[in-house]
Order: sequence, then C-alpha cells, then structure tokens
Amino acid sequence: MAVAPENLERFDALCRRERCPYAVIGEATEAHHLELGDSYFDDKPVDLPMEVLFGKPPRMHRSVSRASFTKPIFDSTKIDLDDAIRRVLRLPSVGSKSFLITIGDRTITGLVARDQMVGPWQVPVADVAVTATSFDVRTGEAMAMGERTPVATIDAPASGRMAVGEVITNMAAAPIGKLSDIRLSANWMAAAGHPGEDENLYETVRAVGMELCPELGITIPVGKDSMSMKTMWEEDNGEQKSVTAPLSLIVSGFAPVTDVARTLTPQLVKDAGETDLILVDLAAGQNRLGGSALAQVYRQVGAVAPDLDDPEDIKAFFAVIQGLNSDDKLLAYHDRSDGGLFVTLAEMCFAGHCGVDIKLDGLAEDRSQFARELFNEELGAVIQVRREDTGFVLQQFSAAGLGDYISVIGSPNDTDSLRLTFEGGIVVDEPRVELQRLWAETSYRVQSLRDNADCAREEFDNLLDVEDPGLHAELTYDINEDVAAPYINKGIRPKVAVLREQGVNGQVEMAAAFDRAGFDSVDVHMSDLLSGRVTLDGFNSLVACGGFSYGDVLGAGEGWAKSILFSDRVRDQFAAFFNRQDTLALGVCNGCQMLSNLHELIPGSEGWPRFVRNQSEQFEARLVMAEVMPSPSAFMDGMAGSRMPIAVAHGEGRVEFASGTSAEALSENELVALRYVDNRGQATVRYPYNPNGSEAGITGVTTRDGRVTIMMPHPERVFRAVQHSWRPSEWQEDGSWIRMFRNARRWFG
Repeated sequence: MAVAPENLERFDALCRRERCPYAVIGEATEAHHLELGDSYFDDKPVDLPMEVLFGKPPRMHRSVSRASFTKPIFDSTKIDLDDAIRRVLRLPSVGSKSFLITIGDRTITGLVARDQMVGPWQVPVADVAVTATSFDVRTGEAMAMGERTPVATIDAPASGRMAVGEVITNMAAAPIGKLSDIRLSANWMAAAGHPGEDENLYETVRAVGMELCPELGITIPVGKDSMSMKTMWEEDNGEQKSVTAPLSLIVSGFAPVTDVARTLTPQLVKDAGETDLILVDLAAGQNRLGGSALAQVYRQVGAVAPDLDDPEDIKAFFAVIQGLNSDDKLLAYHDRSDGGLFVTLAEMCFAGHCGVDIKLDGLAEDRSQFARELFNEELGAVIQVRREDTGFVLQQFSAAGLGDYISVIGSPNDTDSLRLTFEGGIVVDEPRVELQRLWAETSYRVQSLRDNADCAREEFDNLLDVEDPGLHAELTYDINEDVAAPYINKGIRPKVAVLREQGVNGQVEMAAAFDRAGFDSVDVHMSDLLSGRVTLDGFNSLVACGGFSYGDVLGAGEGWAKSILFSDRVRDQFAAFFNRQDTLALGVCNGCQMLSNLHELIPGSEGWPRFVRNQSEQFEARLVMAEVMPSPSAFMDGMAGSRMPIAVAHGEGRVEFASGTSAEALSENELVALRYVDNRGQATVRYPYNPNGSEAGITGVTTRDGRVTIMMPHPERVFRAVQHSWRPSEWQEDGSWIRMFRNARRWFG
C-alpha cells in the first residue's frame, strides 16, 4: 500500500496500536524507472525503465476451427422414479451442504440478516444471502450465485445464460427495487487452446456480455479469469495423461435491498390457513434435461441443454415476484435449480417440517413424462400463496405475459409426506423424514470422516425426530419493554470499554449493542492499556469481545489473559476494576475464555471452569437454544426461565473444571447464568443442540455478586430481530437479547 510521507507517523501509530507489523520498502517517484536495491551486496538486482517491464505486449491472436459432434440423447421415459429420487438426493451438488456451512462463522459483524440456514429446524436451503447496511436501519445488500458448468459440455453459451438466470431467480427472493440494481461479477474458467474450448469461450462471452446482460439492463463491472483449466503429466511408463475442465462461468450478483426483513425463504408456512403451491416455469414446458443432476446420476449428459430463451420473460418474472412480495402475497419462495422441481419441493418441505400434495396432471400427459417434469433444471420457481390470493397472483403473472408459464400444482399437507399423484393414483408417497435423511446423508458421511463421528451421527439421527418442535422463544419478560429508557432519557451515557486484542473481530457489533442500550461505547485495545494511553479508571463497565486473540495458538483466550497477568501495570488495573463495587464486566466467546483465565483477579469467581476444544473437534457456528438460569447476574436480571435462540461461533467452548470444582457445585450456588437446551427446553449435551458438549449444557457463568458474567454464545449478534436466521413472526425491531444490555444500563441507574 502507498502512504504519503506526511501520514507515515499516523500510520505507524495505528499499526503499533493494532499490533500490525509493517516495513517501508521504498518510495514512488515521478521517474518511470523501477529500481530494487540490495544493501547486503550493495548492488541493484533490478534497475530498468518501466517501458521494458510493461512495454507494448503483442495482441493475442487465436485461430479457432469450429467442430461439432453428435451428442447422445438422454432418454428419461423409462426411468424408475423411486430409484431416481434416491440417486439425485444423494448427489453432492444437490444434497445438504451442512458439513461445510456450520464450520464457517455466519453471524460475525452482527449485520447478517439471511444466511444459508432457514426456519426453526435450520435447514441449509436459502436462495440468497442478505446483510443489513448498519445496526439502525432495515436496508441492506443481497448476494447470490449462479453456475451451470455441466451444461457447458453440451451448449456453452446456454450455460452462461443459465448462470446469469440462476443469479436472478435466486436474488428474486430479496426485496430489490429493480432488476437493473443488480451488479454481476463474472469468474471465467477455460482450458485455453484445448480443441473447442476457445470457440466455447468466445461464444459464451459474446452471449453473456454483449447480448444477454445488455438486454436485461445488468452490468458486469468486475470479474476474473483462469485460462489454464487443463493439466498434463507423464506416467512412469511414459504414458501421457491429461485432465481438462469444461468451460465454467461462475456468476455472483449483488444488489441493494429495500427491507432485509422482507426476504423470502423456502420455508413452507403451516399457520396461514389453506394455501396453494404455484410453479413458474420460465421454459414454458420445454423440460430439457441436458446437464441435469438426473442425467449425471445415470452417467449421461444429454443432448439438449436448458436455456434462458427470452430475456423479457425473466425480466417480467423478477418484477412480478418483487411486486407480490411488496404486497404481502407470498408466503414462501424457492427457485428451481439443481435437482429440478422435485428437489425444490422437497427442500421446501424440509424447511417447513411438513409434506405436500402435488398433482402431476397439469404437467405430464402420461407416466413416461414424469421424470423430465420432476427433474429438469429449467429456470423457474415455486411459490406458496394463500388460497384466497391465488386468483390475484395468477392474474399478475398473466398481466406480465407469463400466463402460459404458471400452474397451480398442489398444497401442503398434514401427513408429513411428499405425495405425487396422477389421474387420481399415487405416483410417489415418501415420508419427509426419509427424503431428508437421503438428502443429508452425503453431508453426514463427509462430516463423520472429518469430525467426531459420534457427534455427526447424533446430528444425522436428530432428523428421525418427527415431533421436533424446532427453535422457539419462550420469554418471561416483555420483549418490547425498554427497561433502560427512563435512564437514557436522563441524558447520561455510562462509558463502557469495548476491550479487544490482536485477532479479536467482534467489537463493532458489541459496541452497537451497548450503544443501543444507552452506553457510550469506547474502543479500547490492549495496547492502549499496556502503553498507558488508556486506563480502566475512567470506566464503570467493560466487555471483552469475541474473536481469535493471537489466533488461539496459546489456547483459547489464554494469550490474551497472559498479556494482562504478566504486566504489573495492567494486572493491577484489572484487579482494581473487579474489586470496585460500582463496575460491571461481560466476557463473550474469546472474551469469555480470557476472563475465565483471570479468575484469580475476579472476586466471587471461585469454581469457574476453563473452556477447551469442542467435543465435535470442529469450529461450530450455529443458532441454538439457550435458557437463562436463576442467578445473581446483573445482565440477566428478570430473564430467568426464558428460552430463546442465540448465535454461537467457537471452536473451544466446552467447560472443563479443575480438581475440587464441579458443574454441580456451580449450579447449587446458582452461578450458572446460561445453559444450552434442546428444542423441547431440556438441558442437554446432545449435539448440535449443545454445540460443544459442555457438561449440563453450561455455557455462561457469573460471580457471586453478579457483577461479572461470562458466556460463550454471542448475544451482541442477535440483539435485533432481523439478525436472527429464524425468529418468531411477531418480533419487530428488538431481539430477545437486547434485554441483557438494557439490564446493564438500568443497573447503573
């Protein structure tokens, strides 16, 4: 990076505060000359004019000879549906990706409004990712991806158009002002020079960049390319081998969102009375199976590829979906993509924990057409609407010129099975649980090899619980009551030290939560305390935030704690702070681990555990149920008995007690402030309801006087309703955990 000389001193101070090493390696000059000096040898290894380095490279020319080849037709007329269902649901591109999703932190920043997990049962089927712009508004940003690489083996330009189309059908789930608000990033990959691939690349770039996107009014301002998607080698016996990847276009779409709370999900709604499911088929019944998951599981590719035939159709589709969402006419939405209509419906059932009755009469003429109708991956979507709104919805599509593209195909049922009928007879009648376990099996197999196999099995077997009530909220207080309001109105905002160390990354959302509750949040780095620039004397409260101090290489939070314990100046400050009777302290995640290692400085923390590696042997990022226990914690005042969802994101959160201490003693003394519970409200060690395996579900403890509370979950990431992956429909602005921070403000009076 370049820094102006007059700003170098400021830059140095900033780097020192953040413990960020840097080096000044040179200076920019007006002379177009590149010079690299070596002080050791006292010479200049590089010393040349810039035009030699960049010059005027010759334009690349490629000669492309077009070639065609006969592609075998994929005949789906005789496929056994039961066999096809089991094969397709297990295909990695179709099945659950939970094993990848739960190991990535999806709540960091506190601005995530829609992640992959959908509904009370946290099923990874979301169409679009949505983040809020800030902590005090409902506007935000949406992101979705599209790719149809298998189609490129049949028709490369069609694969490019389909990738763009998939981005649009995914992003339609978010409230976006207009289609032209979407911006795309295109990642091109090809084996340049391989027979046929240069032609495919040229034709696809032209189809997407010069034809489709201009017609849609969408721009592609950024992207990247990888033109070496072929590798060659020689075996020991002299045999030449090579692997060539087909042309791939991975498209990412981004757009501003008008209201993050109005994002649609695939979760079928069961408490809205009678509802209908409507299929929007943007291919108008062409049902092309080329490159589909169905073809792949039968080791075929096909000859006819799906395509985005008319840009006007998808423009109209996007506008109608946006209008219906704005008018509150849509209950659920899911685009049709990998696996086709059957998988779309199945995933909606998984998210809603219910079944559907689907009539194939309006889709197929006879049984030979069932497979192509259910498994083609043409662009489209399934929407759920109230039956009383069905006529209005159909009228809106007809008015947009899409009347021939839509059909009412069925409705949810109470039998928890996916039932397909034709001419009054049952074609498929599969329990939702059995289908979901097929869909989740590939993820489970990978997870059991990578992580603790017992934990993986527990999570997989949880799907057998058909009566699982899912996430819920049972509060012992009014979520809309602002207990801090009378004190905020006095105009006094107590200062809270938002404490962080190198590697901590959760300070912004923590500051926002305390700010919302009436505090003046002050960013305090450990280097500030160690250098004496800041002292704790000016604060009545502090919070140690979450993240990975020193990369946790010294143990979870232990490096952070040692930077305090081994500095007399800072150790004395913390000891004095904890001994003052007018102070509060909170530790969350890494901050919880750190404060647990400072127990010798904290009065009333006798018996606190330390926090060690999760039983799953993996970083866990989830939305789980927690119960507030009766305790003296000032933060939890008036919340005892409440059970509600909370975000977790840690790799070392399992409690471990030293000799002479125990979970029982901690509970008997009412020093357990928070514990994990299952979806029925019972304390649990079962994975993943208890994501780390802590004894008795313990995940938060407090001191005897309640002034210091530490916890592994992240209340600061769910203090607003829109921050939850799932929340009760009646929640408006406040989430349940804002009460913690308001309690702290009330404590100061």
